[in-house]
Amino acid sequence: MAVAARGWCLGELLRFFYSLFFPGLVVCGVLCVCLLSVLWGIRLLLQRKKKSGSASKTGKNQTVIAFFHPYCNAGGGGERVLWCALRALQKKYPEAVYVVYTGDADVSGQQILEGAFRRFNIRLTCPVKFVLLRKRYLVEDSLYPHFTLLGQSLGSIFLGWEALMQCVPDVYIDSMGYAFTLPLFRYLGRCRVGSYVHYPTISTDMLSVVKNQNVRFNNAAFITRNPFLSKVKLIYYYLFAFLYGLAGSCSDVVMVNSSWTLNHILSLWKVGDCTNIVYPPCDVQTFLDIPLHKEKTTSGHLLVSIGQFRPEKNHPLQIRAFAKLLNKKEAESLPPLKLVLIGGCRNQDDELRVNQLRRLSEDLGVQEDVEFKINIPFDELKNYLSEATVGLHTMWNEHFGIGIVECMAAGTIVLAHNSGGPKLDIVVPHQGERTGFLAESEEDYAETMAHILSMSAEKRLQIRNNARASVSRFSDQEFEVTFLTSVEKLFQ
Repeated sequence: MAVAARGWCLGELLRFFYSLFFPGLVVCGVLCVCLLSVLWGIRLLLQRKKKSGSASKTGKNQTVIAFFHPYCNAGGGGERVLWCALRALQKKYPEAVYVVYTGDADVSGQQILEGAFRRFNIRLTCPVKFVLLRKRYLVEDSLYPHFTLLGQSLGSIFLGWEALMQCVPDVYIDSMGYAFTLPLFRYLGRCRVGSYVHYPTISTDMLSVVKNQNVRFNNAAFITRNPFLSKVKLIYYYLFAFLYGLAGSCSDVVMVNSSWTLNHILSLWKVGDCTNIVYPPCDVQTFLDIPLHKEKTTSGHLLVSIGQFRPEKNHPLQIRAFAKLLNKKEAESLPPLKLVLIGGCRNQDDELRVNQLRRLSEDLGVQEDVEFKINIPFDELKNYLSEATVGLHTMWNEHFGIGIVECMAAGTIVLAHNSGGPKLDIVVPHQGERTGFLAESEEDYAETMAHILSMSAEKRLQIRNNARASVSRFSDQEFEVTFLTSVEKLFQ
C-alpha cells in the first residue's frame, strides 16, 4: 500500500513538472527575445555614438583607435608596450584619433605623457585623448580576497562597459590583459578587436600548481593542505579557463610577448591562425650606448633588480638570497656588496609591499646593504645599470622580462628565474656562448651570485659582451615592424 502511494505521488509530481514545461519554455523564450531586443537597442545606440564621435571638424570620418590600459601611468614593461605601440601607429596612421582608457584620476593627460617620456624616453608625435574610468577599483585585487580571478574579470566587464559608453572606437586594443572586455567591444561596439597578452590570466601551469597542491602566492597553504578544497579550486580554475578561452577567442588579432605566453594562449584561446609573437620593445640602443667600463671592484659590487613591486615578482626571494650570500664564507673575500631594488608602485598595495620588504631586510639584518628606488627617472635607472655587476630577477614563469633585457643591454650580468620567458627566449646562448645565468631556489641564487662575483673581470666581460650582442631582436625598431604587421588586419 505504501509503495503504491509513493508511486502515485511520484506520478503526480512528474505530471506537475510536465505541466510547467511548456509555460516555462514560453517564459524563457520571451525573456530571451527581450534580452536580445535590449542588446540590439544598445548596439544601435552605440553605433550612433560611434558615428558622431568619429566625425572630424572637416566632416570626414576619422578612424578612432583606442587602447584599454587602466594603469597607463604605471612604470612597468606593459606601459612601455603601450607607448611604443601608440608611437608606431601614429607614424603609420597620423590622421587617426587616438584614445587611451585610463583610471589614473590623480594626474592629467599631459602629466601622463610627460611621465612616459621621463621613464621610457618616448615622446608621441600626435595628440592622445585620455578617457577617464572612475570604476578602476573594480579590477583591484584587494577588492576580492577570495575568487580573485573571477572577481577581477567580472569587474573588468563593468569597467569595459564604462569605457564603451564614453567612447566607441573603430579599433579596440586591449593592451593590459583584460580579455573579458573583448566580447563587449566586438559584439556591442562592433569594433575590430585586437589584444596584446603579456601574461595569461590563467595558465596551465596554474592548474598544475593547484592539482599538485603546491604552495604559491596565489595558492594558499590552507588550500594545499586540504584535498577537498584543492579539488574545488581545481574545478573553479577549469571553469574559469573555459570562460577565459571563450572571451579571448573574440579577438581578431592576438599578439603575445614570448614563446611561453604563446603556448598557453594557443591551448586556452585556440586562435592559432591570428596569433603572433611580438616581443616587447626594449630601449636596447639607449643601454647599448653605455660604455663597458673596466670594473672597479675595490669600491664594491652593486646588485640591482628591476620590476614593479607586485607579489608575483617575488622580491622577498631576492632579499633572502642576498642575505644568505652575505653569510657565505666566499663573501668574506669579496668587496662590499649592495642590493638595490628598482621598481614602480601602482597603488597603496604596492607601497605596503615595499614597507614589508623593508621590514624583511631589517629582520634579516641586511637593511644597511639594501636600498629601494621607487618610480625613479629614466636617467637614474641608466646610471644604476651602468654601475651594476649583477641584475636579479626572481619571478616564477615571468611572461617575458623587459628588465632582464635592459640589464643585458647595459652590460649587467643577469641572474634570472629558470622558467617562463627568461628561460625560453632571453637568457639563451648566443652563437653558442653564455649570456647569463638561471636559478630557482634561495640557495641556487646565493650560490650563483657568489660564483658570478668570484669570476675574473675578464670572464665577466666576455659574458657581458655576449649578452649585449644577443638583444638586438628586442629593440624598439623590431617591435614596430612586427607590431604593425600583426595589427594590419584591423585596418583593412
